[in-house]
Amino acid sequence: MFQPLLHWLRRTGLVMQIVIGLVLGIALALLWPQAALSVGLLGTLFISALKAVAPVLVLVLVTAAIGNHRPGEVTLLKPVLWLYVVGTLAASFVGVGASMLFPSVLHFKDAATGVAAPGGIGEVLMGVLLSAVDNPVNALLKANYIGILVWAIGLGVALRHASSTTQKVVSDLAQGVTFIIQAVIRCAPLGIFGLVAATVAATGLEALAGYVRVLCVLLGSMLFVALVVNPAIVWWKIRRNPYPLVLMCLRESGVTAFFTRSSAANIPINLAIAKRLNLDEGTYSVAIPLGATINMAGAAITISVLTLAAAHTLGIAVDMPTALLLCVVSALCACGASGVAGGSLLLIPLACSLFGISNDIAMQVVGIGYIISVLQDSTETALNSSTDVIFTAAVCLSEDGHAPEPASAPASAAASSETATAAEAAGQRT
Repeated sequence: MFQPLLHWLRRTGLVMQIVIGLVLGIALALLWPQAALSVGLLGTLFISALKAVAPVLVLVLVTAAIGNHRPGEVTLLKPVLWLYVVGTLAASFVGVGASMLFPSVLHFKDAATGVAAPGGIGEVLMGVLLSAVDNPVNALLKANYIGILVWAIGLGVALRHASSTTQKVVSDLAQGVTFIIQAVIRCAPLGIFGLVAATVAATGLEALAGYVRVLCVLLGSMLFVALVVNPAIVWWKIRRNPYPLVLMCLRESGVTAFFTRSSAANIPINLAIAKRLNLDEGTYSVAIPLGATINMAGAAITISVLTLAAAHTLGIAVDMPTALLLCVVSALCACGASGVAGGSLLLIPLACSLFGISNDIAMQVVGIGYIISVLQDSTETALNSSTDVIFTAAVCLSEDGHAPEPASAPASAAASSETATAAEAAGQRT
């Protein structure tokens, strides 16, 4: 009875299955809302599984990559980090420019309650530093990826002097965790089905009606960065048509990140894409987890657009020097967003302080951010996470000269057929 279904699953790409799950989820939410709320459990379980395995994956994978690195081997982390910085700063310029061209007015209602915004950029940076020296067990329990990366790098450096047997054990452990990740990713269509069904049934789009203009500025800026700015940066790096790579990453990484709304949960997806593209393991195994914590183009746009919307609402004139300063502050805040509970929205009061906007008003802007987060946060996460693998791939491809595979089997290298899995075992990289 299940043979035809299994055969279809093996023949159909993961992205196509996700699209089918997306369509079925929307249909169920519109036709049977009560059932849609019930199947939301599938989405919750999927996200929980990704979040549970991702910290262990990052720790083991980064440790194995650095521990097995040999002197003289080329790593490309530095140029990847530069692209992260350039991309985030460019995104903040886009957000500020769009807000100046299409000023939005907010309708203040209730301030966000139960949240505390950081008092300044020093507090944000201090949070990042404290996260870096966190207890490793606590970092794993709380998914503190900054702390996990620090410990993984330290262990990796130490293991470079270990015996070959110890290094082989660590490498085998990384392959074992990767196998678990492949199984979890294979459940993505069911997870997306549950997430979409529950979200559409519970919220609809009525709550967003009053904020259409600011949403259009936010989403338009993010789409401009995804389809114009990022391809321009990639073209500058690889000197050939960037769109096969960019569109593939948006389709395979961005779609999943849009619905999970978690860059951390999307780390396994990005690692699977990097592996399928045959990128340098020593680069992507560190660069992609690091990008999930500091590469925040979407967050830079959110901070700049909502801050300028508050300024326009209050009739505050914004001159060019202040706008440029806001670009830099937004980029810095975005890079430190992972060190702040609540992410980009709770860094808006810090940016608002540039214009003398009181904390009470700024927290109302945060409240509005939570209202529109159904679309804003999803799109922001999709941009952030897909950009991690886009920039990493651009640097690796610029060095080895390989072109990205055009629309071939999607992240199914992480979870496709038994044949693909067997082929991967021969050259396991993640």
